[in-house]
Amino acid sequence: MKKKTPVWRLIIAALVYGLLFMLGAVSGLIHPMCFAYAGTFLPLLMGFVYLYTASKMQCFGAATLLNGLVLIPSAIAGEADLTFAVGAVSLTVIAEVVRLIVGYNTLKGVRLSFIALAFSYYSYVFHWWTDTSGSIAAAVEEMPAGYADKVQGVIDNVPVLIIMLILTVPMALIGMKLAEKAMKKQAAALK
Repeated sequence: MKKKTPVWRLIIAALVYGLLFMLGAVSGLIHPMCFAYAGTFLPLLMGFVYLYTASKMQCFGAATLLNGLVLIPSAIAGEADLTFAVGAVSLTVIAEVVRLIVGYNTLKGVRLSFIALAFSYYSYVFHWWTDTSGSIAAAVEEMPAGYADKVQGVIDNVPVLIIMLILTVPMALIGMKLAEKAMKKQAAALK
């Protein structure tokens, strides 16, 4: 008989996932490009959290737990705009459906569903491209002088955005492979 995972461990995993979102958000203090494109590289770390959560929750809910415990506090704090909410919910649904179809207890299901989940940070920052004027106004209000010009430069460089979005897929796969190698027990719990 399989031993059940205490709920608090799953909540800690979700909090770590949320901290990774915050890491991406504060990277904007370095340069707006870091904030905008952190979503390409965060899957290298998020893969560990998702593999752990999915191996413990071999049923509906792994992606829902992780994105839910990012989206709900973000909404309460006023950080979740419509783009973030719709994007996060849509990506969560895609990840859950992929696991349902491929198998909740399969490593292939976790790998494939993680590709959708890996784009979740982009749903957080995508307001830069969907509400550019509001984003620029917020940058002028909240950040040092000249920061808004840097933000505008990042927003205007759509080819880099497309490249970074495409690169998110291999980064998600690499992140999951690294997680599987480091977390053999969790990977072995899946077929």
